[in-house]
Amino acid sequence: MTRVDPDFYRRVMGRFATGVTILTTRTTDIEHAMTANGVMSLSLEPVLLGASIEVDARFHDAVLEAGVWGVSILPSSATGTAQWLATRGRPLHNQLDRIPHVRGITGVALLSGALAHIECETTDTLRTGDHTLLVGHVVSVATGDDQSAALVYYRGQFGALQ
Repeated sequence: MTRVDPDFYRRVMGRFATGVTILTTRTTDIEHAMTANGVMSLSLEPVLLGASIEVDARFHDAVLEAGVWGVSILPSSATGTAQWLATRGRPLHNQLDRIPHVRGITGVALLSGALAHIECETTDTLRTGDHTLLVGHVVSVATGDDQSAALVYYRGQFGALQ
C-alpha cells in the first residue's frame, strides 16, 4: 500500500468546500468552543449528527466529559468569530465573553446570529487516526430568521455562499 503525503492530502481536501460551524460544550464552569467544518448529518432514523474532533484539541476531552454539545452554523458575517475560535492557544477561560450567545436546552452556548443551531447528546465515539468521530443524537434544532450567506471554507480561506 502506498503512503499518501498528509500535506498534499490536506491541500486536496481544501478543494472540498465546507460549511463553517462553532461547536460548543460546557464542563463545570468552563465554556469550550471550537471552529469546525468536519460536521455531517449521519442519519434521519434516528436523527444523528457527526463531528470530527482532533484528539489533541482542548475541546476533545471536554466534549467527551460533558456528553452534550451544540453546533452553530455560521453566516458569512461571522468570519472573525470563526477565526478567533480556531486560534490555537487562545485563553480557555472567558473565550465566549465577547461573542453573543444563548443557552440551549442542554445548557451549551449557542451563538446568537447563527443561521441554525443543533444540540446533541453523544451516543457513540469512534477513534479515527488523530481524530475522534462524535456521534450525537440530535435533541434540538432551530433556524434563525437571517437570510444571509453562509460562511464556507475553501482552499484555506473563508468565503460566502448565497
